[in-house]
Amino acid sequence: MSVQDLGISVDTVWMLLAAMLVFFMQPGFALCEAGFTRSKNTANILFKNFVDFMIGSVLFWFVGFGFMFGSDGAGFIGMPNFGDLSFYTNAAGLPTEGFLMFETVFCATSATIVSGAMAERTKFSMYCIYSFFISLIIYPVEGHWTWGGGWLCNADAGSFMMNTFGAAFHDFAGSAIVHSVGGVLALVGAICLGPRLGKYRNGKSTAIPGHNLMAAALGVFILWFGWFGFNPGSQLAASGEVNRVAISHVFLTTNLAAVCGGLGTMFTSWIKYGKPSFSLTLNGILAGLVAITAGCDLVSPLGSAIIGLLAGIILVFSIEFIDTKLHIDDPVGASSVHGVCGIFGTLMTGLFALDGGAFYGGGFGFFGAQCFGILCIDLWAAATGIILFWGIKKIAGLRVDKRIEEEGLDIYEHGESCYN
Repeated sequence: MSVQDLGISVDTVWMLLAAMLVFFMQPGFALCEAGFTRSKNTANILFKNFVDFMIGSVLFWFVGFGFMFGSDGAGFIGMPNFGDLSFYTNAAGLPTEGFLMFETVFCATSATIVSGAMAERTKFSMYCIYSFFISLIIYPVEGHWTWGGGWLCNADAGSFMMNTFGAAFHDFAGSAIVHSVGGVLALVGAICLGPRLGKYRNGKSTAIPGHNLMAAALGVFILWFGWFGFNPGSQLAASGEVNRVAISHVFLTTNLAAVCGGLGTMFTSWIKYGKPSFSLTLNGILAGLVAITAGCDLVSPLGSAIIGLLAGIILVFSIEFIDTKLHIDDPVGASSVHGVCGIFGTLMTGLFALDGGAFYGGGFGFFGAQCFGILCIDLWAAATGIILFWGIKKIAGLRVDKRIEEEGLDIYEHGESCYN
């Protein structure tokens, strides 16, 4: 075996190991969502997380991968290729099938974010339709604009982004591409559904506590663990000094943002409400992780700590504003954790990046590119989400009947319960 072959083998193993870690985030999401909601809907929530991966795996392999990485179609979408992977050649020599699996778990992550925001009142059949469309078209199209070599991330001389901003859009592991898209779709879905029964009385928000904070805490620990595949794995290589240094740096910035996000939320809730909120702090850890995902490769350890801290603080006010002012019922805070903090982290990359960031003498061109990129991505997510969810609502109905919602989706939708 040549040195080059050994390097490619090491890189392939690292990529597949990272894919396994990101796949393991699925039970993290499932436990987190289940813990933050009521016991009568637990089987339904767990089932939806399985559905996202089952439907997403088939569709992304057969069509989505081609839409995302296929030859360019007028800058908007790639060619589908319908399960034929021979069109794709990785410049680093990584096996196409392994790269497909790595990208599949990212697609499934974006899809499953929506589940928690629409929990406890969505028809299971209609959720399956949503899962079908995000894996088929919503995620692959904006993925083509960015990771698929499309126009937003095109740094070639004469490209639109370089001519306009002097910089291309940057999202290392998906603050925008994965998380903000899922967060925006979650917000749109929650608006289309309306609040859970009893959530708002006389114009005031009423707390509906989850049934198991221990499950939610375990879910957050699993997500945190999985994020060490999500972010460092996006380097897609481990051999050589450059890659091992890069991976180590991303590990550090990812962890610092997580812990500072949790601390920011803990102290903010302590000051604001008189007691430190455990459930909010769990979401604060996730907020820090989401926020750092775009720029974990470009920012300094100090920058990552600041981004995580600010994300944790912003999260508290975002959840309160969406709940009490906008009267949008998001049971797990997905629109704030993934949507608001995904947008925030993407923008902060343009300020804190050591190379090109505005705070490091790079001017505001890179920041402008980040603003424009996140706007395009989330407008796409919002527009497609509105068409999808409102279309389902008008044609077939998105929400279960009142009696089913009151008594629980587990029995009426699936004929079984998690707890007996």
